[in-house]
Amino acid sequence: MAAVPESHRATLADVAREAGVAISTASVVFSGKTKVSDSTRERVLAAAADLGYTGPDPMAASLRRGRSGIIAVVLEGQLRAAFLDPATIPMMDGLTDGIASLGAGLLLLRDEPGEGGVSPLTTAPVDAAVLVGCSGRTRASLEVLRSRGLPVVVIEGDAGEGIPQITLDNREAAAELARHVRALGHTDVVSVTLPPDSLRERGEVTQERLAAATVEVTVDRLSGVRSVYPGARAVSAAASSIDEGLIAGRALLADEVNRPTAVLAQSDLLAVGVIRAAEELGLRVPEDLSVAGFDGVRVDGIGDHVLTTMVQPAEEKGRAAGEQVARMLRGETPTSLHLTCRFRAGTTTAPIA
Repeated sequence: MAAVPESHRATLADVAREAGVAISTASVVFSGKTKVSDSTRERVLAAAADLGYTGPDPMAASLRRGRSGIIAVVLEGQLRAAFLDPATIPMMDGLTDGIASLGAGLLLLRDEPGEGGVSPLTTAPVDAAVLVGCSGRTRASLEVLRSRGLPVVVIEGDAGEGIPQITLDNREAAAELARHVRALGHTDVVSVTLPPDSLRERGEVTQERLAAATVEVTVDRLSGVRSVYPGARAVSAAASSIDEGLIAGRALLADEVNRPTAVLAQSDLLAVGVIRAAEELGLRVPEDLSVAGFDGVRVDGIGDHVLTTMVQPAEEKGRAAGEQVARMLRGETPTSLHLTCRFRAGTTTAPIA
């Protein structure tokens, strides 16, 4: 066992490291809100006992500091759907690690009004909040939090003046991916995008829809593609999922006359769905169709292929947000951080035949 110095108060990150599990898994063991295997639970609790960690204690934190010991994480849409996206899990691990020095817990909330149209953030006993994205709905959440005078950090969204932001180079990264495809000789390219707004409608991304878009990640990634392929066609999915990529892929590839030679998807899950749609039609990837994604997560279902993609620093993104929350709660000045993605060439893109 790695000893923890006496001057160092054991944290959840220490327990997770000792037990050999993700920080989010260790957090779940102490919250008791989600089932984990008995062996995992016993391993985490044994590590906690060895390190003298008794778990986050919001009541004790409240008595000591006048705080609840809870940090809200505000997500758009259904919470159960959020964790189906493999990019969310490492981000939450990083966020949990970033606030470990506070001994605080995380409270996951949707950005939709509750009963009577009142936001749950109006009365939620939280010390600070992290907003994931900043669409039209989450901007309303932001205003509630600001009216309460609570520290706020936004991940991948423009929250306006004075709000620390953790951003990615989405436009530049998407442009790099598009340049890779162009260098392979592809001229007929389609972008399968994430939802541009909270309506989550499938279909063509028209100029009107783009002008009304509220999800900056979608807009920025499409802008990057169109900086290389001006006027490139774009269709939106209703969510980042393999099923949505399959639906979009079937629609795009059914017309042999207007079939693109390459598809740039705004998430790896969407890209896998497009690949499955191509296989249904008897198309070979990458010989007949090149497909690229975005995120760099592990996704099953494409056989021996390695997806060509942009790898985003998801865990670092969450950790940076958590660290800025911790800074503000310590009375320190927060900073905004801009992180960069990394191109990964795979086997799903190739020169045009």
